Amino acid sequence: MAQLHITILIISSCFVFFFFLNNILIFSSIFVITSSSFIPLSHPFDPLTETELKLVVKIIKETYPVGPSHRFTFQYVGLNEPDKSRVLSWHSAPDQDVLPPLRQAFVIVRDKGKTREIIVDLSSRVIISDKIHVGNGYPMLTIDEQQAATALILKYKPFRDSIERRGLDVLEVVVTSSTMGWFGEKKTERVIKAMPFYLNGSVNTYLRPIEGMRIIVNLDKMKVTTFKDRFMGPLLPKANGTEYRFTKLKPPFGTSLWNAIVFQPNGAGFKIDGHIVRWANWEFHMSFDVRAGLVISLASIFDMDVNKYRHVIYKGHLSEMFVPYMDPISDDWYSITYLDCGDFGCGQSAVSLEPYTDCPANAVFMDGVFASQDGSPTKISNVMCIFEKYAGNIMWRHTEAEVPGLKITEVRPDVSLVVRMVTTVGNYDYIVDYEFKPSGSIKVGVGLTGVLEVKPVEYVHTSEIKEDDIYETIVADNTIAVNHDHLTPKSVGTPRKSYWTTNQKIAKTEAEARVKLGLRAEELMVVNPNWITKHGNEVGYRLLPGSVSGPLLTQDDYPQIQAAFTNYSVWITPYNKSEIWASGLNRKIENKDIVMWYTVGFHHVPSQEDFPTMPTLSNGFELRPVNFFEQNPVLKTKLTKLTTIPKCTPSKNN
Repeated sequence: MAQLHITILIISSCFVFFFFLNNILIFSSIFVITSSSFIPLSHPFDPLTETELKLVVKIIKETYPVGPSHRFTFQYVGLNEPDKSRVLSWHSAPDQDVLPPLRQAFVIVRDKGKTREIIVDLSSRVIISDKIHVGNGYPMLTIDEQQAATALILKYKPFRDSIERRGLDVLEVVVTSSTMGWFGEKKTERVIKAMPFYLNGSVNTYLRPIEGMRIIVNLDKMKVTTFKDRFMGPLLPKANGTEYRFTKLKPPFGTSLWNAIVFQPNGAGFKIDGHIVRWANWEFHMSFDVRAGLVISLASIFDMDVNKYRHVIYKGHLSEMFVPYMDPISDDWYSITYLDCGDFGCGQSAVSLEPYTDCPANAVFMDGVFASQDGSPTKISNVMCIFEKYAGNIMWRHTEAEVPGLKITEVRPDVSLVVRMVTTVGNYDYIVDYEFKPSGSIKVGVGLTGVLEVKPVEYVHTSEIKEDDIYETIVADNTIAVNHDHLTPKSVGTPRKSYWTTNQKIAKTEAEARVKLGLRAEELMVVNPNWITKHGNEVGYRLLPGSVSGPLLTQDDYPQIQAAFTNYSVWITPYNKSEIWASGLNRKIENKDIVMWYTVGFHHVPSQEDFPTMPTLSNGFELRPVNFFEQNPVLKTKLTKLTTIPKCTPSKNN
């Protein structure tokens, strides 16, 4: 079982989501917004353009020789977090006549075996900060160095000999990279572990692992430093039944699904200006980062009662994904404890979205750009999409039949706006959605699909398993899928026997605000004590969690020490622009500009239905307004206009 924890950071999060909260008919063509649409730049959170990335490299080259031959490589290039007060001053100014903060790039490089952090000012075209990183950890892996490492292994003679000894064709071998994890070492090197797989009749790479080899590559030296082979026999999962491409599958097929489309005769209901999206009563900025992927910022909702937009989220994005696998008897598996965003980059691993399937026909697409290892721009086309969603849900309704002579029915359909990204990190495809609702709610969803990570065994049936031999599920012949994590009634003097009420408690420090959800009945709200409704309630937003899954590892287990942010479902920290990845101390938070970190967890115990590809497993949470408005903000939502779709008939000329 692997446990997935996704943390989301929310500023005013296994998946950690990160949010800054302020104190409180099918179209004939697909609409794609490219980077050229974003010139001239005017927004402080606009991602670095291809031109700016090239400029960053040019400026740094004036000081350092760049390239693998000089052992100087770019590991991360992104927008340096601008000063929040200046961003808000610019954002709140009429017609934004205040100059935005200066655009700067934050750059992490490897320089002759050391990690260097550089800040480049793009206006003055100079390096304004340059320091060697001191402390634990290494920067994100680049695609280039992973490919160089795997190519090195495929040419490595001891590896080729081991493949031949197994009777396998080296031309059918694929090698992928995996991280080593951390298990209490005082001193570590920047290394990766290589994982070989065998195709030979399959394109479902991860379902055909070649077990028994321990291969470690030192990335700074680009050298195989460890190679051990415990070859015990040609044990390998079969290729049969691993095909998932529709054009290669054979009958009989499953039930056909009728086409479902969104017909918008007047076009999309949202407008995009650069990276700013305006829809219904919402306005927000969306961008792309090589580590975080999709980033939502300055999300504001229009309040008719005060006739202005009100800030809800300053900034929100995926912070980390912790995926520890659970196989207690194998040396090959205990070290698999991925931190997907920090190790591989959730933006770097993002994929181009497929029109009509990843996103519906009414979607608009946006590209993303990041810097490769040599600093040159790399574009991912259609990496994000935006679309209006209507699934037949009801926003609100009421039927009143008690008024004599009248029967009143009022119903409003629940239409929302979705912003989506998909990142494929190895065998898993993660679907990340931000859904904005006119009621003021923001729903954040995470979907898991893709392919299992499996282990070969000699068994084909559970009756063959010896006691304590395997702990996982047999999903196909000679194949097991390893488990993993992805992370008071009172008596009263009436006929009633119980009732419930609420007791309010204000968390004043980070330690008091750490919450393990699911242990007791509780509701969590972020409020602004300086803003009161006309009825005396503090305005705020309520956290409505989805299914709660906490860590099952022991507190002294090294992977859990490394991913200690998953110990609690919710963390609250004071805002610090340098803290955009999961962390926390014990500072005061009462009546402060705060950050909420929320962890979405999955305990994934695989089943046969997950083979050869996994149906999407979903979880998430909702941020819902609580006394934020003076009344129902969608009470006066206009009725939907009904449109009759004309019946189309084939032309006689066709």
